[in-house]
Amino acid sequence: MHSTYKSKGGLARIFKAFRYSAQGLSAAIRHEAAFRQELFLALVLTPVAFWLSRTAGELLLLLGTLVFVLVTELLNSAIEAIADAVTIEHHPLIGRAKDIGSAAVLLSLLFTAVVWLTVIGSIVFNRL
Repeated sequence: MHSTYKSKGGLARIFKAFRYSAQGLSAAIRHEAAFRQELFLALVLTPVAFWLSRTAGELLLLLGTLVFVLVTELLNSAIEAIADAVTIEHHPLIGRAKDIGSAAVLLSLLFTAVVWLTVIGSIVFNRL
């Protein structure tokens, strides 16, 4: 059985997928305050990463943590949107799903902080 909602493939699929992804980013920027805040943080910290980094690997690590936070927030926002589409009334499983998504964002932020502080600490320690 073939779903009519599945794409056919080929180059047209790539362009459609890109368009859908752009629509998703646009929706996150318009509707999700947390995503906007984390995007702002990433935009501020990106030049700092270039300035701080001593190697390409260090740069990729710092930038990768910022992307990781944004990806995690996008997935959390998607969970919340689906949950709210199902019902806005309290339901224990929907509440659990939202809490778990929020916990994922928290862990990504904590990981990012640890990585950044480790890199900064390493730079400071090497200058002593």
